[in-house]
Amino acid sequence: MYDPSHLRTFLAVAQTLSFTQAARRLGLRQSTVSQHVRRLEDATRRQLFSRDTHSVELTEDGEAMLGFARRILEVHEQATAFFTGTRLRGRLRFGASEDFVLTRLPEILEGFRHDHPEVDLELTVELSGTLHDQLEAGRLDLVLAKRRPEDPRGELVWHDELVWIGAERLRLDPDRPVPLIVFPPPGITRAVAFESLERQGRPWRIACTSGSLSALIAAARAGRGVMAHSRGLVPPGLVRLPDRFGLPELGRVDFVLVHGRRGGPAQSAADALAATILAGGDRLQRRRGA
Repeated sequence: MYDPSHLRTFLAVAQTLSFTQAARRLGLRQSTVSQHVRRLEDATRRQLFSRDTHSVELTEDGEAMLGFARRILEVHEQATAFFTGTRLRGRLRFGASEDFVLTRLPEILEGFRHDHPEVDLELTVELSGTLHDQLEAGRLDLVLAKRRPEDPRGELVWHDELVWIGAERLRLDPDRPVPLIVFPPPGITRAVAFESLERQGRPWRIACTSGSLSALIAAARAGRGVMAHSRGLVPPGLVRLPDRFGLPELGRVDFVLVHGRRGGPAQSAADALAATILAGGDRLQRRRGA
């Protein structure tokens, strides 16, 4: 009833909220992406996206289709692998940004290991900038990390907005420097926070710095300061700070998959894991209202 190619296109649009970006990811024309979505909507007899000239949003039925589409594609891939006798082997060195520690990435990786038990998955969790450096040095085969919108590297998983977050009870004194909770260099959100405050002409100070996301979250929950963070990955116990705090806008951030240069079995395993992450990419976000 539901064509797998249409489901893959649906997931790409749902994760990027852009027909243009979905077309780039899939290597299709935008008209083909629109046609796939229209055919899936015809098959379900439901509208899956609310769209106009400026934005694309999932409808309630579209949100429901996310789970169904993932499960259908997972079973489809398992059946294909079983009957074609393809067995991936080898060692895959995968790096993931610290931002994903508190998401459902472990669940996605567990599913990958179940489907490909002969792949030895070696996981590195680090800052996005460090992961990009390790990939360039040939120490990783695949990276899931942040990039700035102007950076051309990688395959888009989703766009997100950077926002200021902190404890709900937090209060800022407008006459004192903004207390910042940041990763050490080369953290991308650290650099964006500094640049945004400097453009606004607002003084700041580092209240806490750590390479551990758990430590930064603990400091923020204790009311030590504010963090620049992805809107779709706000940790439990912290909230987006309201506009009355007068903090500058931080702009957009992209989450991407970047492949290394290694070939052979590692390349095949990296391609398979990348496909798994792209199919379940929405599970890495905390959707609004979740």
